[in-house]
Amino acid sequence: MEVLQRRAAIGSGTLRLQAVAAVLEQGIASGKLSSATRDIFAAVRRRLGVKPGTQPGAGGTAELDKLIGRIQALRAKTVEQGCTEQEAMTAAAKVAELLDRYGLSLSELDLRGQSCEGAAVETERKRAGPIDDCVPATAAFFDCRVWGEKDGVGRLRYVFFGLPADVAAARYLYDLVDQAFTRETALFKSGETYAALPSGLRRTATNSFQIGLGRGIIAKLHDLRTRREVVLRGPSGRDLVVLKADIVEAEMAALGLSLQSRSRSGGRRLLKDAFDQGHAAGLDFEYTPGIGNAAP
Repeated sequence: MEVLQRRAAIGSGTLRLQAVAAVLEQGIASGKLSSATRDIFAAVRRRLGVKPGTQPGAGGTAELDKLIGRIQALRAKTVEQGCTEQEAMTAAAKVAELLDRYGLSLSELDLRGQSCEGAAVETERKRAGPIDDCVPATAAFFDCRVWGEKDGVGRLRYVFFGLPADVAAARYLYDLVDQAFTRETALFKSGETYAALPSGLRRTATNSFQIGLGRGIIAKLHDLRTRREVVLRGPSGRDLVVLKADIVEAEMAALGLSLQSRSRSGGRRLLKDAFDQGHAAGLDFEYTPGIGNAAP
C-alpha cells in the first residue's frame, strides 16, 4: 500500500488506493470478505498518511517556494507565447542558473531535508515520436530521473522525478521543447525544401526534420550541462551532482519500480536534407552567460 501511495503521489501508475478500496467493498458486499477488512484497510491508510513534502524550516522552504514560483512564472510566460528552439534553450539556461545558485547556497542537510516529487506529462499520444528522444536529456539536464508508462487507455505518459525545484524545471523544459517542435516544424513546412517534395515524401521529410531537431536539442543540452557541471563541481569541494543523485536514487528505491532502457534509433527512414535542416535548427543557439540575472 505504501508503494501504491508513493506512486500515486507523483502521478505514476494506474492503480490507486481508491480502486483497491472499491474492490474490497465489492468483496464485502458479496460475502467473500468480512466487514472487518474495511476497518483494517482504513487503519492502514490512516497510518500511512499523506506523503510529506518539505518540512517547515527544512531545505530553505521560503527560498524553494520562491524559486518554484519563478520557474512557474517563466513557464507561463514563455510557453503560452510559443517559442523557437533558440528561445527554449535560452530559457533553459536561465532556469539552470537559478537552480544552481539556489542549490549551492544550501547545506547538505538542507538538501537532504527535501522530499522528492514527481510530475507527470500526459502526451495524449499512443505512439512515440521524435520529441520523445529529448525526454532523457531533459531529465538529466535538471538532475531528474524519468520514465515512460501507459495510462489506462494506452496513452503515453512521462514522469519526471527529483527534488522539487528540479522537477518543476524539467517539466518547464519539456514544455519549451514541445513548443519548439511545433514552431520549428511549422517553419520547415513553409520552406522551400518541403514545398519541392512530392506529396508522398512530405510526411517522411517532416519526421526526418523532427529527428534532426531532436538530435540537435539533445546535443545542445549536453553541451550546456557540461558547462554547468564546472560550477556544480566547483572549488568548494562539495559535488552537488553526486549529492542530488544520492537523494533521488534513495527515494526512487522506495517506489519499487523496475525500469528498462529502450532505444528508438533503428528502423527510421530519413531524408538527409530535411534531417540536416532540423539538426541545424536544434544547434542554433549560443549560450549567454549571466542570463540568470535577468528578471523573469
